[in-house]
Amino acid sequence: MTRISFHFNVPDRLLYACRLLRKATRQGARVTATGPAPLLAELDRALWTFDPIEFVPHLRLAPGETPPARLRATPVCLVGDPGAGLHHDVLVNLGVEPPAGFESFERLVEIVSTDEADRLAARVRWKHYSARGYEIERHEVEA
Repeated sequence: MTRISFHFNVPDRLLYACRLLRKATRQGARVTATGPAPLLAELDRALWTFDPIEFVPHLRLAPGETPPARLRATPVCLVGDPGAGLHHDVLVNLGVEPPAGFESFERLVEIVSTDEADRLAARVRWKHYSARGYEIERHEVEA
């Protein structure tokens, strides 16, 4: 069963996602990040610039795009549809809705900011997972 964790009170979701993706890749995890296309474009740019001395290898796939064979080993994949991702180890959700097919991943991470609309949407996702019998880990992020 997919392990689900919510990371609450994140002051900057994109910066936190960059750090989380960096940590995951350092530990050898293969990660798929999902969310709306404009947010994934911002995450793509942020991954190139958030750390001046370290690069997080990643690949952004457009809907229906298949990566060339030489890029399939890239540890981080940014996609709108999680099922189109290259990996099923960890899924990071930056979207408002529960991601379709999340149950095919070993782990799901929800990043929740301090914004009230984001927190309300997170509550709905929490209820969605909880109603389906998933145990949920809660992490409070320290400022």
